[in-house]
Amino acid sequence: MPTVDSKGRIVLPQDVRERLGITPGTEVDVRDEDGKAVIEPEDSPEEILERMEQLVEEAASNREETTPLPEGVDPIARKHRAAVRRGAENDSDE
Repeated sequence: MPTVDSKGRIVLPQDVRERLGITPGTEVDVRDEDGKAVIEPEDSPEEILERMEQLVEEAASNREETTPLPEGVDPIARKHRAAVRRGAENDSDE
């Protein structure tokens, strides 16, 4: 059973490291969950980017037509909506 040393370090058992894909230099997230220490390997930047790209693709394919804004809407909200639409159109051109 692993123990905590005087500096607060714990050596994770090899079989746990292998199952979780934790290798030397892997950054881990350590948090308290209901009184238990939970250790999870952080996603690599490449995995985060891949997941973001997938979410963008899904959002673009699920995009629906928006309704016109009523006349009394704040002009700032109108500008913001126009900017978002321009950004979405530019993204779909790429």
